[in-house]
Amino acid sequence: MNKPLNPEDYAEPRCLLGDERFGAAAVIPVPQQRIIGKLDEYLSRRDYEGAEKHLKYWLEEARQGRDDRGRLLILNELVGHCRKTGRREDAFRYAEEALALMTALGYEGSVTGGTTRVNAATAYSAFGENEKALALFEKAGADYAGPGTDPDLLGGLYNNMALACKALGRFDEAFSLFEKAIGMMGRIPGGQLEQAITCLNMADTVSAQQGPEKGRERIRTLVQRAADLLQNPEVPRDGYYAFVCEKCAPGFDDYGFPEEAEALRQAAREIYERA
Repeated sequence: MNKPLNPEDYAEPRCLLGDERFGAAAVIPVPQQRIIGKLDEYLSRRDYEGAEKHLKYWLEEARQGRDDRGRLLILNELVGHCRKTGRREDAFRYAEEALALMTALGYEGSVTGGTTRVNAATAYSAFGENEKALALFEKAGADYAGPGTDPDLLGGLYNNMALACKALGRFDEAFSLFEKAIGMMGRIPGGQLEQAITCLNMADTVSAQQGPEKGRERIRTLVQRAADLLQNPEVPRDGYYAFVCEKCAPGFDDYGFPEEAEALRQAAREIYERA
């Protein structure tokens, strides 16, 4: 059930030094950690309308406060939100704004630049613009090339880049990237969820390349591997777990694992009911 947004979810005390009436042009930063924390609350109970209102409110606050770094963070979240809710034009609009702002802020060649490109590319790929997506993914790979890039960022890059390759019929490249994604996600706590998603993506790629009958054994091996990863007791049963369960359940149905699919849906329902 959607909850109304309360003023305390948004309101921050204004500093008069940043008020245009006083002739100043100081940046008034938005509270980034608080914004993401509240967003996670909305998403944990599937309140997508509330999540969008929350993000749009703070986007306007960032604009008014001249906080371009905060604006970039919120734009990246809006790109993902519109992608997940199937809004192509809005996703592209926010992606273009985020990419332009990323360049204006001088984030080319940085992790922030790479993350912005991955977010935009994932949206383009989700709506069929795979050539454009792949070009952005390749640039993101260069952004992430420096030392110290988190494995989860690289895992996300490789997995999503592989999906674009699959859509373009570049299957060998896709499988190589999927394996790199699984390797990266094996290095982070809770990475089993991302590994499971990648296994199902690989099963889809086998089906696309060989057909469901010819690739049956390999597909079943990959789907069983995904099921084992999702059932790992070390994985936190939180809102993200529920999201992944719902995302993966149709794949288990498609490949003849109906009991596993229903178990995932039940797990998601239980988590959402507790939220």
